[in-house]
Amino acid sequence: MSIVFLKLTPYNKEANLGYWRPTMKNYVDDPHVQKNRWWIMTAVGMFTIMSTLDASIVNIALPVIAKDMRLPMNLAEWTVSIYLIVICALLLLMGKLGDIYGKIRIFRMGEVLFTIGSLFAGFNHSFVMLLAARVVQALGASMTMANSNGIVTEVFPFKERGRALGMIGSFVAVGSIAGPGLGGLILGVLPWGYIFWINVPLGILAIIVGQVVFPKDIDHSEANIDWPGFVAFALFIVPLFAGIFIGQEIGFTRPVILAMFAVAIIAFGAFIWIEQHTADPMLALSLFANKEFTISLFAGFLIFVTNFFFNVISPFYLENARGLSATTAGYMLMLFPIVQVIVAPLSGSLSDKIGPYVITLVGLLVILVVQIGYVTLSLTTPWLLVCVIIAVMGFGNGAFQSPNNTLVMSAVAPKDLGIAGGLNALARNMGMVVGISASTTVLYAAMSREAGRKVTTFVAGQPQLFINGMHVAFSVAVVMCTITVLLTAYRMITMRK
Repeated sequence: MSIVFLKLTPYNKEANLGYWRPTMKNYVDDPHVQKNRWWIMTAVGMFTIMSTLDASIVNIALPVIAKDMRLPMNLAEWTVSIYLIVICALLLLMGKLGDIYGKIRIFRMGEVLFTIGSLFAGFNHSFVMLLAARVVQALGASMTMANSNGIVTEVFPFKERGRALGMIGSFVAVGSIAGPGLGGLILGVLPWGYIFWINVPLGILAIIVGQVVFPKDIDHSEANIDWPGFVAFALFIVPLFAGIFIGQEIGFTRPVILAMFAVAIIAFGAFIWIEQHTADPMLALSLFANKEFTISLFAGFLIFVTNFFFNVISPFYLENARGLSATTAGYMLMLFPIVQVIVAPLSGSLSDKIGPYVITLVGLLVILVVQIGYVTLSLTTPWLLVCVIIAVMGFGNGAFQSPNNTLVMSAVAPKDLGIAGGLNALARNMGMVVGISASTTVLYAAMSREAGRKVTTFVAGQPQLFINGMHVAFSVAVVMCTITVLLTAYRMITMRK
C-alpha cells in the first residue's frame, strides 16, 4: 500500500490545521476503519487511562505498601520511581519502533505486557517481584503511550482530529490526575493489590476490543533502529531521574548524586552528537526547527509540571492541614479530571472549527488564574471555594490540552507521527517527574527556612508552617504558567503572521 502526502500551509479556516495532510490510500479512505474509528478510540483510550493512572495511583498506597512489606518509605517510593524512569527511557525508542514496524503492532504488544505486569504487581510476595512487575508494566505502557496519538491522528479524518486528540487528552488527564482520588477510594475497601489488579479485566477487555476493531498497519518506514542513540538517551534519563529521586532523600550535594548528574550530562551530549551523525537517527533534531512543534511540546511539559505541583501538594492541604479523610479528599480531587473530561472534547471540536491558538491561550490564562487562587488558600478558605478552584483548574486544562496536542501532532510529517507521539508522551512523563520533585523540594525548602531546621514532611500541630510553604510552591507554579502564557501568545502571533 502506498501513501502520498501533500504539504499544507499553516492553519487557516479554509485549509484547517496542520502542515501535512494525507491525500491517498490511508485509514481515512478505508470505510471499514472509519466505521469503527470510535471503537478504535475506545480501545486506545482505555489503555491511555490505565498507563497514565499507574504513574500516580500508587503514591497514595505507598504508606500501606511500606507497612505491609515492612519497608522504609524511601525504598517503597521506588515503586513509583522505577515506573516513571523506565517509561521515559523507552518512549522515544517505542515511538520509532511504531514508525518502523507499525504503531498498532507495537501498541498491541504493549497492551499484553502492561496487563501481565499489572497481574503480578498485585501479588504481595516480595518487593523485588513488585519492582520487576512495575518494569514490565512500564515497558508495556511506553509502547502504548508512544503510539496512541499517532494511531488516532492516522485513523481520524482531518476535520475530526482536534476532537479525537482532545479525547486522548481527556484520557491522559483522567489517568494522570485521578490517581490519588481513585486510589483513596480503592484503599478504603480493598487491599492495595487491587490498585494494580483493576487493570487486568480492563486490559483484557481493551485487548479484545482492539483485536476486533484495529486495522492492519499501513506501510511502515524502512529506517534502521538507532541503537547507539537509544543507549545514550537511556544513559541520560536513568542517572538523571535516579539522581533526582535519591537526591531528595540524601541531598543533592552528595558525591554519588553529583556523579549521576555528570553521567547524565555526558550521555546527553553523546546523544546529541550521535543523532547529528547518524543516517537514521532515533530523534531527528530537525523537528525542533519547527517553532510550532517545539513551543507546543514545551508548553505541554510546563503545564504537566504545574499540574503535579497541585497533585502532590493538594492531598497534604486537604488531609493534613484541613483534616479531611482520604476518601473525602479523593472525592474533591476527582473534580479536576471530571471537568477536564467534559471540556477537552468540546475544546477539541471547537479548535477544529476556529483554530487552536486562541483556545490554548484562553485555557492557559484560566490555569494561571487558578494558580494565583492556590496561593490564596488558607486554613479557613470555604470548602465551596476550594471545590470551585479545583473544578476551574480542570476547565483550564481541558481547554488547553486538546488543541495543544493537535498542534504537536499536526506539525510533523506522517512518517514522524510515532516519534512525535513519543516526544509528546515523554514531555508529559518528564513533567510528572519534574513536578513531583520540584514541588516537594520547593515546599520543604520553604518550610525549612521558616522553621529554622530541616523539614521533610508535614509537621504535626503546625499547619500554618505548611500553608506558608505551599504558598511559596504555588508562587513558583504561577511563574511557570506565566512563561507558558507568553510562549503561547508568541506562537499565536507568529503563526498568524
